[in-house]
Amino acid sequence: MFIIVGLGNPGKEYQNTRHNIGYDVIDRLAEEEHISVLEKKHKAIIGKGLVAGVKCILAKPVTYMNLSGESVRELIDYYKANEKTELIVVSDDISLDVGMIRVRKKGSAGGHNGLKSIIGHLGHDTFMRVKMGVGEKPKGWDLADYVLGHFSAEERRTEDEACMRAVEAIRMMVGGDPDGAMNHFNTKNSKE
Repeated sequence: MFIIVGLGNPGKEYQNTRHNIGYDVIDRLAEEEHISVLEKKHKAIIGKGLVAGVKCILAKPVTYMNLSGESVRELIDYYKANEKTELIVVSDDISLDVGMIRVRKKGSAGGHNGLKSIIGHLGHDTFMRVKMGVGEKPKGWDLADYVLGHFSAEERRTEDEACMRAVEAIRMMVGGDPDGAMNHFNTKNSKE
């Protein structure tokens, strides 16, 4: 069973912000796979269903970004999933341009507090992730203000397309081909 976690912050004021792109991907995946994500459990809003024919839990932690690891740890423990092979985390990434996605099988938090929390609770950084590009913060901007800001209309359209690509990448990962997902979806023009 896979656990697919989209990172974000709960509450209407955070909807459609850069930091909540992980929630957006879960919503799109749930819509595509006809999975209802409404149940409150494990410090998250979750839904259960099939993705690419495989049983999956879709989860949006409600702990706020900096404590996402609490929810992920509970989900892993309760469903007895192997976090190294059956966990996929979707998060925003300011080192990637708007609309870019990057699939990874492991890696550091890269300054992302949600990923930092998950790594801290798991005790390692070997878990699959889909990083969603939200663009670099403009000079002089506070990072928190930037990631909690909203996309422009044009950026939103680009992100909606990226969410669909992320859904396809997740289907490949769940189907047992994370390397194929990396080869197909990782793009060259990032700032990594």
